[in-house]
Order: sequence, then structure tokens, then C-alpha cells
Amino acid sequence: MCGIIGYSGHRVAVPLIMEGLRRLEYRGYDSAGVAYIMDDRLHVVRAPGKLIELDTKLASMNVGGAVSGIGHTRWATHGLPNEKNAHPHRDAAGHLALAHNGIVENFQTLRCMLQGEGASFVSDTDTESLAHLLAKGLQEHAGDMLKALAWTLNQVDGSFALAIVRLEEPGVIYGARRHSPLVLGVGEGENFIASDIPAFLPYTRNVVFLDSDEIVRIDANSWGVWEAATLAPVHKTPQRISWDVQAAQKGGYKHFMLKEIFEQPRVVADCLAGRLDATHQRVCLEELAGMPVPKRLHVLACGTSYHAGLWGMHLFEDWARIPVSVEIASEFRYRNVLLDEDDAVLIISQSGETADSLACLQLVKSMGVPVIGLCNVVGSSIARESDRVVYTQAGPEISVASTKAMCSQLTLLTLMALHWGQEKGTLREADRIACIEALRQLPALLDDHLPAMREKARELSRLYADARSFLFLGRGHCCPLALEGALKLKEISYIHAEGYAAGEMKHGPIALIDPHFPTFALALDDALFPKVKSNLQEVQARNGEIIALTNEGMDLQVEHPWIIPRVWGPLGAFMALPALQLFAYETADYLGKDVDQPRNLAKSVTVE
Repeated sequence: MCGIIGYSGHRVAVPLIMEGLRRLEYRGYDSAGVAYIMDDRLHVVRAPGKLIELDTKLASMNVGGAVSGIGHTRWATHGLPNEKNAHPHRDAAGHLALAHNGIVENFQTLRCMLQGEGASFVSDTDTESLAHLLAKGLQEHAGDMLKALAWTLNQVDGSFALAIVRLEEPGVIYGARRHSPLVLGVGEGENFIASDIPAFLPYTRNVVFLDSDEIVRIDANSWGVWEAATLAPVHKTPQRISWDVQAAQKGGYKHFMLKEIFEQPRVVADCLAGRLDATHQRVCLEELAGMPVPKRLHVLACGTSYHAGLWGMHLFEDWARIPVSVEIASEFRYRNVLLDEDDAVLIISQSGETADSLACLQLVKSMGVPVIGLCNVVGSSIARESDRVVYTQAGPEISVASTKAMCSQLTLLTLMALHWGQEKGTLREADRIACIEALRQLPALLDDHLPAMREKARELSRLYADARSFLFLGRGHCCPLALEGALKLKEISYIHAEGYAAGEMKHGPIALIDPHFPTFALALDDALFPKVKSNLQEVQARNGEIIALTNEGMDLQVEHPWIIPRVWGPLGAFMALPALQLFAYETADYLGKDVDQPRNLAKSVTVE
């Protein structure tokens, strides 16, 4: 959940590392630190809090002589977010410094063993055990760093991405990964390692994706990759990344979250590009070509991706007549699951590195069941380990609260349901044509209406920003959107919100309704509208106030009707989703919250 960068080259290293950490701060922002070699000394500078605290500390220091180093921005897992627990961590002799993303599951065992041999620990982290263990490995392997690092990794249980700098090898950076992300950037007279590509994107677009249990060594003019188990060299070919730095900047918007909401028209268009046959009004999903239609589909995901999966379930069952179960990955992985050989598993993850989802993938593959990965990040762990991968192509999402990533997931889930419906012959031709035409029109429709939707969201946010709780209601394909609306509001505004199936309200939550407990309902023009209307009348009978997302001409009398454009069938979700996101955004912004980096959260959940 942390951000790592390592650099070796011809530039002054520390300012470059700090610049990279700013682009990785979405991965964690509890504390930060850098390590570099200058004047024959290993320097480690750390600070609690956001990067500005480390910036302030470095401002009074002379760092101009260092042309290599590592940096880290932390999301705390072991130990409070204070200076002693900040990375990088040193060995006892102060000859190496190490930054770590992930969790060392057996760190207590390692710590006790190392303390028994005389090691003294100064932090509460699991990471410090790695620094002491690596120092021990260097002693046992006569200072050979590759052998020592391979030996160290063999002692470690858990997930990790590491960046290491060593006093005896100035100008050299080592890295390694198991499950947690780490990529290599190949430049001219400079090389990089980082948790994510934006960290070094201003300097190179040539990227090498590292696999689990691989070690990397870089200096200014060379790089190499080895298998951790055998130290056999691994041949890697750099890939060229097409998107640029501007894609990871705010582009004039106040927050990344707002920018990413307004990028959704482009996201839909990019997701559809090359996947629709305009002549025959059919879907062309090459990623699934030749794959048998699953007898049963199991969708596994976490958070927002889980809500996307719940929404997609309705399409798979309606159009492709595939029985679908949608489950939270962190629960599925601990069940004695029953899967058949004709089943398939769909793993949805924005980052492609979500720890629970990745564990599910490995469990399912061990059972011989095919896995489809639906993710946004090329070269991510889930993308590489899945049997098939469908990329959402949403581009980098910086704000911790996911917005355009879910929009891209809904788009691809729609295409997958259409594809399988075509394959099975269960999708009516009229519905297929209507859906494809609606998809084509979506980017322009969103583009036209997002500004007005923002104004309405701003208006309503001012009326309800003092609410202490919210109830979000929806039925059918709108129920997952209600769950997502509640999640967005609570994660960035810190207002308690609960998403509920509207028909279940009478089974408990109706007890909460009073004039100070507002309801946000999805009441779109679909077959379940009369049922939703009846549920809202029950709210009104108890003096509850209602915001209702609805369509023009619907017979609905509520305090705050929010009219959004009518779109064919379940694709109305593409208009409702940004409305929910904008309401959460405007509420949080009005309350003065840190919208892009809400407390206690990180972007990529790479630990259990």
C-alpha cells in the first residue's frame, strides 16, 4: 500500500525522488523518507505526515552531491505513523537502507531470531526485520548482494516490493518483488524502479514489468533481472508506455477526483474503441475469442469493484443466461469453495494488485478453473496471472476514491455480457442493437450533461452537508449503485452512509427514518420504478426527506427530484454513477475534507 522509487543516473537524485514520491502519494501518506549516499556516508532522512513535512526537513540540507537513492511514502500496517517507523530502514551497521511495500507475515519469528543473535530493533515495523536479515545474508555470502538478497527472500513469508541502497555500492539500487507491484524504468544514462509508472514518467516511457520473485539491479548505465530462487538471469524487453505526464496531473481541476469524474466520457469512448463492429452492430471482444461461454460465472472483487460486479451480474444473467455469483474476495478466499470445471472466475480489480483478489486468483487457478482478469493496469499481477485479461483502458486514476475506474468496469462488463449473449444466441437482436447504439451515444451524452450535474450536486450538498447519516436506496441494477453512492459519501466526506436494497428497508432500516435522516434514492425509468416509488412513500410517511435520481416525466413527488437523461435499459447507470460521485465530491469539498487522500485509506490495497 506504500509507494517506492529508486533512481540512479546523472541528475541530482533527491529532488527527483521527491518529485516521484509526489506522484505516488496516493499509495500512502502517513510518513515518508529518502536514503542516499553522499560523501562516503549513507544518509537516511524521514518525517511523519505528508510529503510536505519531509520537503521541509530536506530544505535545510545539502543533498546536491547524490546521484542515486531511494524514497518511500507510507501507509501504515505495522506501527504508528511516526518517524521511527517511517521508511527507509537501516541495518545495525548503517551500511544499507531498505524501503518496503507489503507485509512480512513471519516478521515476529524473524525478529525473535535476529534479536537472539544480537540485533537491536528501533522501530515497530515488520520491515526492519528485512534490513537486519539482509545484513546477515551479506555476512553469510561474503558481501555478494545478489546472493544475499536471494537468501533473504527465501526466509520471508508474505508480500513485498523492495528498494535497497548500499554504502559499499554507491550508484547501485537493488529491488525485488513478490506480489506487491514494482516496475523498472529504462532511461538514457539513468534507470528507475518504482511502485507505479507515473513516478518516473517525466524521464522515460520505457518500462519493464517485473514478475513475482524477481530481483532487479540498476545503475546509471545498466540494469539486470534475475530469478530470486536460482539467480538465473531473466531476459526482459522494455515496453513503450503511450500515456504522458499530463494524464497524471490535475489539468486545472481542483482535485484529481473531480478531473477523473469528468474524464468518464473519454473513458467510455476508449473502452469501446475497437470493440464494436459498426457494420454488423456486434461486439468484438478479442480478449475472450475462442473461450467457451462459462456454465457458471463467479465474480470476485473488493470495494467499488465488487459493486461493479454486482451490477454486471444483472446483465450476464439477463442477456447471456449465465448463472452468476458475486462475492467479496476477502471472504471467498477463506471458504471451502465448490467450483466445477465448466465454471469460470472473473476477478475485477482497478489496480490489478489487490491482495485479496490476487489470493483468490491463485486459489482458483490451483483448482484448475479458468480465470478472467478485468483490470486497468497493464503488466499488473492479476493481468499477468489470469488466463485471459480484459483491460479497461481508463488511464491512471490518482484519487484514492475510485470514479472513472468503475465507469470503465461497467463498460467492459456490458461488452462481456453482450459478447456472451451473442455467443449463446440468448440476446435478442433488437436489444443488442439498441444497447450498442446507446453505448455509442454515451460519451457525448455524458460530456453534455456532466457540468449541469455538478451544479445540481453542489446545490444539494449545501443542503445536506450537516447530515450525520444517509440512507441510499435502489432496486435491481440500481441496488449496486446505491451501495456505491453510500461508499463514496462515507469514504471522502466521513458522513456515515448505508446502501440498501429498497425492498429490504422494511426489514430494519426504516426504524432510522426521521426528519434528520435523509434518503438518497435511485428511481429511474425501469420495470421496478413502481416498487421504488412505493418504498419512498414509506419514507415520506415517516417525515424523511428524499433526494431522488430519476428521469423526465416520472410520477414521483419528493423534496428534491434530480432529473438525469434517460438512457436505454440498464445503461442508465452511466448517468446515475457520476451523479452519485459528484454529490459525494461536492459534500466533501464543502466540508473541507482532503478529497483525493481521505484519512486511513490508500489507493491500491496490496495487503490483506
